[in-house]
Amino acid sequence: MKTLELEQYCKEFDQIRGQAKDLTEGLNEERFNWRPQPDQWSIEECLAHLLIAGNWEIRAIEDAIGRAKTHGVTGAGPFRYGPFERLVVRKTEPPVQRKFKAPKHFRPLHGQPVTAVLPSFLHLQSQLTLLAQSADGLDLARVKVRTPISRLIRLSLGMTFAQVAAHERRHLEQGWRVRKQLPG
Repeated sequence: MKTLELEQYCKEFDQIRGQAKDLTEGLNEERFNWRPQPDQWSIEECLAHLLIAGNWEIRAIEDAIGRAKTHGVTGAGPFRYGPFERLVVRKTEPPVQRKFKAPKHFRPLHGQPVTAVLPSFLHLQSQLTLLAQSADGLDLARVKVRTPISRLIRLSLGMTFAQVAAHERRHLEQGWRVRKQLPG
């Protein structure tokens, strides 16, 4: 891969994969699904939410890459991104400064087994890595991707990868806070 920015995103998705394994290591179903409070998410819900959002984002990224390749939207970095996109990524990145309620269609079911959620989450990271690799040679600033935030908002491909990784780190951090509270 020639684009250093994309190489960095691949490394980030690999680190996220390792963090998810560490987060869930040794957890049985009860501990994986334990909630600190009835209105707070479990580790399972943190990862399941990322799966729901990630699967939506995968489709949007695939569509954007396909359109860009069809129309020859190529470029070489380094790429420059606007202040709004950088703000979105910064506000998504942990530590959490402001909580946002997940839209209804991104809220996970409670009570799913670790044996289903974790492998699916790890596979999602592999898919994101493959998409980053397939974006090599594209203009990461000019290729636009739909966002789950709003139909009216599109982020550049480069900032989409950054925002996805930041969102995953945000909820992994949330999962770690839950793990630290697990009873005996």
